[in-house]
Amino acid sequence: MRLFTADEMRSIDTRARTEYGTPSLLLMENAGRAVAERALALLQAGPTSKVSHPPLQEPTYGTTPEQDSPRIGGWGASPRSQGTVVILCGKGNNGGDGFVAARHLFNRGVPVTVLLAGNPDEIGGDARVNYNQLGPLGVPVAPYNGDLPGDGCSPLIVIDALLGTGFSGEPRGIVADSIRAINAARVPVLSVDIPSGLNADSGHAPGACVRAAETVTFGGPKVGLTTGHGPGVCGRITVANISIPCALLASGDPSALWLTAAEARPLWPPRGLLAHKGEAGRLFVLAGSIGFVGAATLVCEAALRSGAGLVTLGAPRSLVPTVAAKLTEAMTLPLPETDTGAHSPESLDEVLARAAEAGAVVIGPGFGRDPRSGELVRAFVTACSTPLVVDADALFHLAPAHSASFPTHCIVTPHPAEMARLLGTSTEEVQSNRIQSAGEAAARLGCVVILKGPGTVIAAPSITASEARQGSIVINSSGGPALATGGTGDVLSGIAGACLARGLEPLLAAQAAVFLHGIAGEIAGERYGAPGAIAGDVIAAIPEALRRLATGEILPPYQFI
Repeated sequence: MRLFTADEMRSIDTRARTEYGTPSLLLMENAGRAVAERALALLQAGPTSKVSHPPLQEPTYGTTPEQDSPRIGGWGASPRSQGTVVILCGKGNNGGDGFVAARHLFNRGVPVTVLLAGNPDEIGGDARVNYNQLGPLGVPVAPYNGDLPGDGCSPLIVIDALLGTGFSGEPRGIVADSIRAINAARVPVLSVDIPSGLNADSGHAPGACVRAAETVTFGGPKVGLTTGHGPGVCGRITVANISIPCALLASGDPSALWLTAAEARPLWPPRGLLAHKGEAGRLFVLAGSIGFVGAATLVCEAALRSGAGLVTLGAPRSLVPTVAAKLTEAMTLPLPETDTGAHSPESLDEVLARAAEAGAVVIGPGFGRDPRSGELVRAFVTACSTPLVVDADALFHLAPAHSASFPTHCIVTPHPAEMARLLGTSTEEVQSNRIQSAGEAAARLGCVVILKGPGTVIAAPSITASEARQGSIVINSSGGPALATGGTGDVLSGIAGACLARGLEPLLAAQAAVFLHGIAGEIAGERYGAPGAIAGDVIAAIPEALRRLATGEILPPYQFI
């Protein structure tokens, strides 16, 4: 699924007007009508319930859950007949969409109150045309004065039409006050195009940001809805067709793609009747140290559940009896160890020989931070010609001074703090623009990068002609709060290793692994809750995730209207 930046949509709107003769006023009319239709759907959805939104925090895995989106009684029920749909409008085109929505709702007999966060004299263009229609119709329009309607006319829902995709930075003044009032209203919020305060390109919300039950976005989904704070504030995503020519929406190379089941399914073909374990892929895992045996076992178990035919774990010699008791389906290779029970550089020749026999390698989970282990990591990653996944403590030993050591056939899987160390910056800087950070790391390291977190970002340094349809920036749509627990990153590394071992190119292997990992996390959350699910539960859910993917049971993360 293609994603759009603010500039891309602005260019498409311009071309629709200049090349196809599509009036901008028509686009605004269709956008506002779509918002009105979704507002009516919310009004008719069911009994009213209150909403409690937590303060906006740094993002964790997950999206706004369905149960956080209250359902509202059908219009006309006597207990709610005194309510109103409150539309908070800015003075730009986003506000113009809100004015159109107000007109359509009013004409359908729905009480509407428009609150204007700004000077009405500054409204211009198409927004002014639609603003001027409200007065003659009798639609109540008032300046926002710090309060939402009350005294028997409380909001049924709130429509957020304050800031559009062109806004960047931190909302201030009356707009920031309006956003805080929206979030305090404890009723469903419907955002127009993008939640106000959210950056359409980065998904970062540096200040006040609307937390919506649903976002109606126009033409196509915006990049910022899918990563960073976006998944936690946009709620359900509805993509509205507003008569933008489809040829324009499909033109040019996409700057980012949204990874859904439609794209992931072909990366997990069914195993043939004549398949054998050798064809399914041989994976060599270098992991574990004293105190971190679990990471090594999680990688191997995840790889086996993901279809790897043969998995061998190379571990410090003293750990092998413990590991062998936990891993009955994987083979073990005892290796020289340091006096701290970590991997020793003395094993370099042996592990390079084993790697040459494998289809892929995973190195790093539970490796520990013994400096001598770092010697092994740097020498191995530099010399290894087998496709490999570099994760966890291996990244610690390679960053930042040795970051040039990554080969092109490599996938690195940092979380934000590890990414900050790779780039020599701060975690806050990474999180402020996850897409830019992942792209910079891929270009600098020369390999595929998986930046973990909500809306996991996959970045490639360049794309070949055969990979052009996949794009160089891909944002994952699967996952949930059950993944916010220790060890799930090791699970991802095991899945990615299995994908490399069966012959997928690094970019496609990263996509296959990240999507499956997310679906398995969702299933674990269904079974055990979040909190409640642990990394082992995610591994146990991998077969069910593969089944759902194969049978087409996984719904897209958006709906079209």
